[in-house]
Amino acid sequence: MNVYDAIHRRRDVRAEFTGAPIPEDVLEKVLMAAHAAPSVGLSQPWDFVLVSDPAIRTAFYDHVQSERAAFAGTLKGAEAERFARIKIDGVLESSLSVVVTYDPERGGPAVLGRHAIADAGLYSVCLAIQNLWLAATAEGLGVGWVSFYREPHLRELLGIPVGIRPVAWLCLGPVSHLEGIPDLERHGWRRRRGLDAAVHHDRW
Repeated sequence: MNVYDAIHRRRDVRAEFTGAPIPEDVLEKVLMAAHAAPSVGLSQPWDFVLVSDPAIRTAFYDHVQSERAAFAGTLKGAEAERFARIKIDGVLESSLSVVVTYDPERGGPAVLGRHAIADAGLYSVCLAIQNLWLAATAEGLGVGWVSFYREPHLRELLGIPVGIRPVAWLCLGPVSHLEGIPDLERHGWRRRRGLDAAVHHDRW
């Protein structure tokens, strides 16, 4: 699969995980791709916490469901009905969870390239996540980014040190298939913008 195929086939997977194990060599390739991401000042401010313990995953799932309910409580009418049909995670169905964190002290105190843009390190972590996602897609795996959680809860659950920020809980594993159309578009939550609407020339 070439990089363009991976970019356009990639999906935020929730319902399609099979639960089959990930071969060790494939997992290493996917993590190596993430670790090969560019980073500001070569700080490599990411870490990867591999979560396979069912008790930890169940505790996180319960937290996610409480946050889902809190968000659902803010919706009304057709929007509430649409959201009720949308699955928001594959925490229990996926083979493995990968929590990606950000260490703002890594490479410091003087991180080359970060003096004017404090979030450049956080952007670097997002690049590692994207690398992981594309590599996983190329290997026939699915990835789902879970965002219905509170950072303090996740930090306590995984024993993440103070000062380290959890950026993403990723569900990872083999899938039955990848949907041709993203879930939120299929469920009528939102439509994609065309490229023409996003491109500006010289000035906004």
